[in-house]
Amino acid sequence: MAYARKSTKQRVSEAAVDYAAPVPASASGQHEYLSLLGLRSFDTASLLKRLDEGLSYAAFERLKRNFDVTSQELADAALITLRTLARRKKAGRMQPDESDRLVRLARVFSRAIDLYVGSVDAAQDWMMRSNRALGGVSPFEMAKTEVGSREVENLITRIEHGVFS
Repeated sequence: MAYARKSTKQRVSEAAVDYAAPVPASASGQHEYLSLLGLRSFDTASLLKRLDEGLSYAAFERLKRNFDVTSQELADAALITLRTLARRKKAGRMQPDESDRLVRLARVFSRAIDLYVGSVDAAQDWMMRSNRALGGVSPFEMAKTEVGSREVENLITRIEHGVFS
């Protein structure tokens, strides 16, 4: 069942169940990392539409559970103040720029999970630990910005290819 606000301007079109239900193992595609946010559509057109509308607040909660971090930690990584986060929770929807940052964090985390051959626990540990190749900053902290997230993804690629980092 979809939740809709009284205002037609801010409508939550996704069903809450989309964020809570596990994604089938057969889910694949270029954007399969979106399952970390609880999304079920993995094509670019759907992603762009969701970003334009802003993700549901439930996507924030889902990513928080997957990262196993506090709301404060994920909000900091997504550059969202706690006060703003409280407003988003009440409204049930994130803004497009905030949604984009959450997608970026999910993309980086997914790459870390792939690096550790599907081990979410190992990926969580690696993301939270300071990393010499990143100047002593954790990959989670580094992924706050697009440039930083690309650096983390480059590091993962180097590790995957056995390049000393």
